[in-house]
Amino acid sequence: MIKIGILGYGNLGKGVEKAILKNDDMELVSVFTRRNPESLTIATKTAQVISINEIENYKDKIDVLIICGGSATDLPVQTPKYAEMFNVIDSFDTHAKIPEHFENVDKAAKKSGKIGIISVGWDPGLFSLNRLYANAILPDGSDYTFWGKGVSQGHSDAIRRIKGVKDAKQYTIPVESALKAVREGKNPQLSTREKHTRECFVVAENGADKTQIEHEIKTMPNYFADYDTTVHFISEEELIKNHSAIPHGGFVLRSGKTSEGTNHIIEYALKLDSNPEFTSSVLVSYARAAFKLNKEGICGCKTVFDIAPKYLINKSDEEIRKTML
Repeated sequence: MIKIGILGYGNLGKGVEKAILKNDDMELVSVFTRRNPESLTIATKTAQVISINEIENYKDKIDVLIICGGSATDLPVQTPKYAEMFNVIDSFDTHAKIPEHFENVDKAAKKSGKIGIISVGWDPGLFSLNRLYANAILPDGSDYTFWGKGVSQGHSDAIRRIKGVKDAKQYTIPVESALKAVREGKNPQLSTREKHTRECFVVAENGADKTQIEHEIKTMPNYFADYDTTVHFISEEELIKNHSAIPHGGFVLRSGKTSEGTNHIIEYALKLDSNPEFTSSVLVSYARAAFKLNKEGICGCKTVFDIAPKYLINKSDEEIRKTML
């Protein structure tokens, strides 16, 4: 059995726990939390809830630590720190900062002889793989990625970190005319702003400066500054009633040609009822890969580009060749 630890028990951590129950070669050993452990109730009766202050005592008790913090402030600190103790997986999704994050985790993981797999999920993650495959197959072409309509966990988390914000949800919405032009093979040149809009539903603290909150959202680099963004201030009751679900999805397309007049479009799509539960399932499959690879003596930081597909699944090489090839 692969012994798993979860760091953080928000939507993503809860999703990881559900995903572990779907994989009979894994067991949840511990949930580590910054909260009072006694205040946390988890679904797995055989697992413990442990203060993050005691995490070092579990170096030899878990095989992989799945880190379920936010990309804005948690993962840049947590993943390198805990890669010095454990094999780790994270879902770091600030695309512009992935190279820097990779270097930090790589240094820590090589020092400890562990493996750290970063930016695991569906984008970055599965969408990244599809972009790579499509570029390899159609070198003469153009890439297009559309996200949504759906709730972005990372962007919602970034809004909640703003002073005066009590709660928030952010929806990423593709511009339909842009998506239609790509599917028709028109190869449009699209700016970031022309591909998506962002819509934010924010619950402000009593007395908070809403004008300042809206300004901070719309000017936030790497998140909102490059998009047409609409901010709605609503009540907590309305947020719970109308925005409790966390759906998402999107499309990766590459339009290219293999000879003059011979055109092709590759499209990969996801439609997700629950963004965190699907992301969690991807994290868990890569936790299996981290366990297998570290057993082979591999260490350092890796991304989805470095992991052969056979490491993700609980089946033998012979079985996958027979049933899936």
